[in-house]
Amino acid sequence: MTRPVEKIALIVAGGAGNRMKTGIPKQFLLLKGYPVLMHTLDVFYRYDQGMRIILVLPETEIPAWKRLCEDYGFQIGHEIVAGGETRFHSVKRNLAKIPDQCLVAVHDGVRPLVSVSTIDRCFATALKFGNAIPCIEIPETMRKLSRKGSEQVDRYRYRLIQTPQVFDSEVLKKAYAQEYRKQFTDDAGVVESLGYTINLVEGNPENIKITYPHDLKVATAFLQ
Repeated sequence: MTRPVEKIALIVAGGAGNRMKTGIPKQFLLLKGYPVLMHTLDVFYRYDQGMRIILVLPETEIPAWKRLCEDYGFQIGHEIVAGGETRFHSVKRNLAKIPDQCLVAVHDGVRPLVSVSTIDRCFATALKFGNAIPCIEIPETMRKLSRKGSEQVDRYRYRLIQTPQVFDSEVLKKAYAQEYRKQFTDDAGVVESLGYTINLVEGNPENIKITYPHDLKVATAFLQ
């Protein structure tokens, strides 16, 4: 693609917090004194202070987020939009706000520890090849469930996938014109289903997705 007009971060934060057992959406839980989501937006701001940041939230949680921004004096500029029924629908619903001929990074709002260098690698690779997906190696032995019970697999042939997943905006829009399928668990899968080759880049191990209570403890330790 030609050099993009701009870089955009589409940060999706639709979690309800059920697995955290707190009753508070996990993106609003405190991490070193600030809501998780504020840490996430801060990383993208540090990467590029001129970047356009679009935050996707459940419509019912938008007032709560605005109150948090006031309470914590959070001043990083961002647009707030409503999400959909699933992550797929949240992205699809808001791609109309993304111009053509740019690069868009779709990121999980509850991955506050993505590094600036990971974001930079993703954008640099997507600029050359049209997309970039961060990943890390699997450090533990893996077994595949089978009719016999289970069998060991070669872990070196697998990678753990992270976000931000960065795409040429025109390709992403074309991919999300499809109907929803259950196997669409991330943006790379949606784009790949149209026949595009997915380009993997090095992520950072700290870039965990905060889902369970112990994840918050791990994230706190990483930030010490």
